[in-house]
Amino acid sequence: MSTPLARTDQLLIAGLTPTLLEKSVVWFEKHKREILRARHLNSFWREKTLLLEKDREQKLSELLRALHNLGYATVTTLEHPGELTYRGDTLTVFPINTRHPYRVNFLGNVIEYIEELPIGSTLEEELEPAKALLKKSNLAWLRAGDFVVHADHGIGIFRGIQARADVSYLVIEYAAPVGKRAKPDCILVPQELAKKVTPYIGFRTPHVHRLGTPFWNTLKRHAKEDTAKLASELLKLYAERALIERTSYAPHPEWEDELAATFAHEETPDQTKAIAEVFADMEKPEPMDRLLLADVGFGKTEIAIRAAFRAAINGRQVALICPTTVLADQHFRTFAERLAEFPVTIARLSRLESAKDQREVLKKIADGKVDMVIATHRALSRDVHFRNLGLVILDEEQRFGVKQKEHVKHIQRGVDVLSLSATPIPRTLNAALSKLREMSVITTPPASRIAPKTFVLPFGTVVVKEAIQNELSRGGQVYFLSNHIRKIPLAVEFIKGIIPRARLSSLHGRMSESEIVPVMRKFREHEADILVSTTIIENGLDISNANTLIVEDASRIGLAQAHQLRGRIGRGAVQAYAYFLYPARKLQEKAASRLDALFRTQYLGAGQDIALRDLEIRGAGNLLGRDQSGRINQIGLNLYCQMLAEAVEELRR
Repeated sequence: MSTPLARTDQLLIAGLTPTLLEKSVVWFEKHKREILRARHLNSFWREKTLLLEKDREQKLSELLRALHNLGYATVTTLEHPGELTYRGDTLTVFPINTRHPYRVNFLGNVIEYIEELPIGSTLEEELEPAKALLKKSNLAWLRAGDFVVHADHGIGIFRGIQARADVSYLVIEYAAPVGKRAKPDCILVPQELAKKVTPYIGFRTPHVHRLGTPFWNTLKRHAKEDTAKLASELLKLYAERALIERTSYAPHPEWEDELAATFAHEETPDQTKAIAEVFADMEKPEPMDRLLLADVGFGKTEIAIRAAFRAAINGRQVALICPTTVLADQHFRTFAERLAEFPVTIARLSRLESAKDQREVLKKIADGKVDMVIATHRALSRDVHFRNLGLVILDEEQRFGVKQKEHVKHIQRGVDVLSLSATPIPRTLNAALSKLREMSVITTPPASRIAPKTFVLPFGTVVVKEAIQNELSRGGQVYFLSNHIRKIPLAVEFIKGIIPRARLSSLHGRMSESEIVPVMRKFREHEADILVSTTIIENGLDISNANTLIVEDASRIGLAQAHQLRGRIGRGAVQAYAYFLYPARKLQEKAASRLDALFRTQYLGAGQDIALRDLEIRGAGNLLGRDQSGRINQIGLNLYCQMLAEAVEELRR
């Protein structure tokens, strides 16, 4: 049971302003005395903090108004910093500058006492043994209530850690035996057997299995048969592909070194290795099929530019295919800028071009007068005919369907394929695919990058206003993300009301090409301060001056998508800020869990950890094949991939 902690005579509450949000709790603890002194001398500290004291006269109604002015939001159940609840003469508030929430009890208009409270059962000292066990078992993201797969017993629900006689056990709950009043069965998994447990990753909520039935063993047997068949098919596919020959791409050191010298950043060791691996593939007589995995902003585009350039100077055409019009436009500008000094012709093919312009581009592609085409799915249409296609680059590969990717491989016999993905995949899938397909992984962030500071807070006018003003005051720009197209006009009016002088633009996927281009140009050239948009900005947008992201309702977006959105800011050496806001009174448990995970992954290279928490099964299905998704849902992606890796290894012996 939760028991009250120490009482205190004094409580300092910091406001939700960017300057204070980025300070740690430890910083506030170390500087509390100086802050209290500064409140007498400095208007900033008087306006942005509150000081509550025992026995001081204070009206609860006035205190609530003051807390709302500092950005605190009223919620039903208090869980996160920046929230408050109240009932009768009792206020409970979770200051952003403290480790715990506090209960403030009133006697009339006087503060009777201030009491520190625990956060449920998540006290750090209680978590340490559990953290150690989960980390050793590669289950660091596991939380009570998550679905797990035990290799011997099937799918159950993780219910936490239990200690017995100095031994820690994972507690897994299974379905109740048949019977009207039967309680669910539980098993205790000791630390040495914890490796048998993996998080369940699937596209739909699974059925919890019952213990002591043959159902799970039957499922595993069918899955093993499926993975053996799939492994055989994949090995055959890659073996057949290896028999195809094409003219290798010769290196041109003078031009390639000149291009490399124009790269604005210092190459990371992982980038250098990936470039070498891609070039080595291109120098072989058989076509390349390489998957490049890298977190957002880690330099995939640079590898794509180098590969495309080598193909072009060897007289082969290149098609870079993107999932969105905005990303195609971004890449077109980047490629055109980087290759401006070289004899390379680049064209764009998307709905941004008129029908007449598209016809002209198609004719040039067919005549071989275009070396590189940057396109959306439009490049996969039947009226697109390449004269001498050599390399296809798929950006954001996980966004393409199986049929689309198979079509790419059949566009022209012997075509090289370089697939880029910023959505990392679980290590188990990595292990399976690495035995079949060439992969390069970039895990080292660029030297100049600073991880964006992430704030998960209840939505409030004060928070939004402070965040925007903070960014505009340093000459930067802001992304304001609204989830629905119909809400865009309301968001624009809301921002105009709190920041009247700001220059706004709006963007969404239903706009025509004649509208999208001017909006993007205005924002890119800083003719607009704030871009109000839908998730259309999720992939590829790279504007170094935009360093604040505000998501109006982060409870409605997936964790992997939120991580992608966070990757749109902090592209340079400037500290960036991401505000993931949520409706305080309507936050569902699953959404709260996603936001909590997002808050705890505000470091560079967090994508691998996020993938283990919130992988979309469609991404795995695209990599493995549509037919496998049903079986993956039945036993979980991790176990399926372990079986696949074992099947591949067995067939190769």
